[in-house]
Formats: sequence, structure tokens, C-alpha cells
Amino acid sequence: MDGGNRVDGRPEVHLVAGTRPEAIKLAPVARELARAGRLRPVLVASGQHPAMVAQSLRTFGLCPHETLAVDRRTGSQPELYAGMLPALDALWARRPPAAVVVQGDTATTVAGALAAFWRHVPVVHLEAGLRSHDLAAPFPEEANRKLVGTLAALHLAPTERSAANLAAEGVPDERIQVIGNTVVDAVRAVSVSRRPFAERELAGVERRARSGETRLALVTVHRRESWGAPMAAVLRAVRTLVRRHPELEVVLPAHPNPAVRAQVTAAVGGCPRVLLTDPLDYADLARLLGSCTLVLSDSGGIQEEAPTFGVPVLVLRELTERQEAVDAGCARLVGTDENRIVTAAHALLTGPELAASMVAAGNPFGDGRAALRTEQALARLLGLRAEAPEPFLPGAERLVPA
Repeated sequence: MDGGNRVDGRPEVHLVAGTRPEAIKLAPVARELARAGRLRPVLVASGQHPAMVAQSLRTFGLCPHETLAVDRRTGSQPELYAGMLPALDALWARRPPAAVVVQGDTATTVAGALAAFWRHVPVVHLEAGLRSHDLAAPFPEEANRKLVGTLAALHLAPTERSAANLAAEGVPDERIQVIGNTVVDAVRAVSVSRRPFAERELAGVERRARSGETRLALVTVHRRESWGAPMAAVLRAVRTLVRRHPELEVVLPAHPNPAVRAQVTAAVGGCPRVLLTDPLDYADLARLLGSCTLVLSDSGGIQEEAPTFGVPVLVLRELTERQEAVDAGCARLVGTDENRIVTAAHALLTGPELAASMVAAGNPFGDGRAALRTEQALARLLGLRAEAPEPFLPGAERLVPA
């Protein structure tokens, strides 16, 4: 398969990012494509969250090559798609790529896949095959994944479980490649940096945690299904935990939505040893994870990142499309029930052997070479390589923070 715009004889591969997680997980791919030299990476900011995409890419020394203008007034999904689809189509009419890589399960993922498919450009789905098997949870991400799965010419699955999900839906084996998750590449790349924290108070938090003066818990609650009553229960659990464990310090990045932020501030804003911050940039988050004793989160990304540092995760959801973390023991589903959260966290804080057992198997999601496999798979798709990518074999390798 070949075609698309060429510069210096290299086919262009467009990597489309609309949100922070997409930018973080595509950045290692862009860097590996540039390093290998067979393909020319073009980073496209879709206009969904352009400032956050640009900020995230800067962490890796990158910037968008193309930034699309999307006029957002209501914030609705129809408005977003109505802006992105014509902008992507116009870009690919002007600058046709040989392939388009979309990541994950956002509106940008669907729009990028649709616009490329309509122009007969091969769609490559990075982080393909995740399934909760419930269209309502997470919403609308589960539907987005399945829609893109219908359009993709190549499915880059992070794990064997994800590949099995695709096979069960009828995707031919030759269109599925298990590569690991590029978020492990990303967190490894940024965690070695010792640049000062953007949030200055985090330096003291890190120092106290590393010296053993305190133990650190990171709490993130941002999914829409967690807003309101579920979040209130999580915040009550946080108050209970810091009251019962005087050595515990909590960092809680607050969602930028004004109503959500107001709820968080009202619940724990005056709570001793609970530090509320703005959303952390990725370098700060990666560095902080290396000092944590445990994490409470409804984030999918953190379920993938924390095992790299040997940090157990209590998942604030009733089910997860990242079941590999639960099966490996490094994550436990506790939902948003206050008592379940407190009981599980208390057991980890008082039982170091339990915490150690949870992370003994290492990270099931990656080994830091997913971007390399992605480049190999793309080169093979476009006729520049005959061999399949190197195999991904999850292991117990763990990153020790500097």
C-alpha cells in the first residue's frame, strides 16, 4: 500500500490529536518515526483542545505541524464534529497523507477516522480493541472505539486481550498487531527529567514522600459519570483517609469545569494535608507517580502508567476496559462507594506486603518499545518493510525513579 504526499521521498503519516491523552500517546510515535527516517510524521491538532495538545507535545520537545481552527461555542458533540470533519477533509485535500493514525476513543479519534476513510486513506487505530462491553460506560468512549474499529485498516492493540476483542468482532488476524501501549514509552521518557515542578508546592510534597516523612496518595476524578454524587462519595473517602492516617498526604488535581471544581473545593479545600492543584502537566504527573504509595483514580491512563512505578491503583469505577491491570493484580475496582474506597485504601496503607503483591507482576501494558513496534507496523503497511514488528511480551521490568 502506498500513496500520499511525499517529502524527500518519504511518505507522510498524519498523527491526529485532539486531547491531552492523545498527544501524550502519539508523541513517542512521532519521535520514533522521525528517528527511524522511513516515514515523515505530521502532527495534526484537531482543534478539540488545541492549547492542551500543544502543551503536552512541548513536554516531548514537539509541536503540531498543522493546527485546525474549530469554532466552539456550545461545547456540544454535534458542534465539535461539524467543525472538525470539514477542517480535516480540507487538510487532506491540500496535503494528502499515506496513512492517518488516530489514538484511543475521543471525538477526534472518530472524526479523524471518518475523514480519512472518506478520502480512501488507510486508518491506523493506536490503542485498538479496548472494550468494556457496555455502551453506557464509559460514554461515549465505548461507542467511539467500536466505530473506529469498523473503519481501521490496521489495529494496533496494546495487549493480547484487546487483540482478542477485535478478533471476536471479526477483524482478520493480519490486520491486528499487539504492540504494547505507547503511554509506557511516554511516561518513561518524561520521568527521567528532573526539571522543576510547574506546581511549586509539589517539590515539598515529593521531598516529604521520598524522605519517608509522609506517604503520598494521588487522587484523580474527572470522568463525567463521576460528577455529582459519585464524586461526593470519593471526596468523603479522602477526608476519612487523611483523618485516620496522619502520615498521609493527598494531591488532588481539580477538573477545570467550574461546577466540578466548586464541588471539590467545598468538600476538601480546607482539609489538612490535601493539596488541590490545577490539572497537572504530564511531566509533573509522571514525576509525582514515582513518589506515590497508592493512587485513587477513574483515569484509564493512570491505570496504565502507575504500574511502571510499582504503584497500586484503586480504580474509582465499577468496570474497566483495562482489565489487564486488574488481572495482573496492580489495580482493584472499588467504584465510588465511600466504604469500599476507605477499606481498600486502609488495607494498602497498613499492609505493605499487600501493596508489594499487587505490583509484583510489573506493567502488563508495555515495555517502553511500543512506538518502535508502531513504526515497524506502519512501514510494513506502506510497503517499506517485509517483516512483522518485534513481539511484545509483558514482563516485570519496572522503572525506578531517579
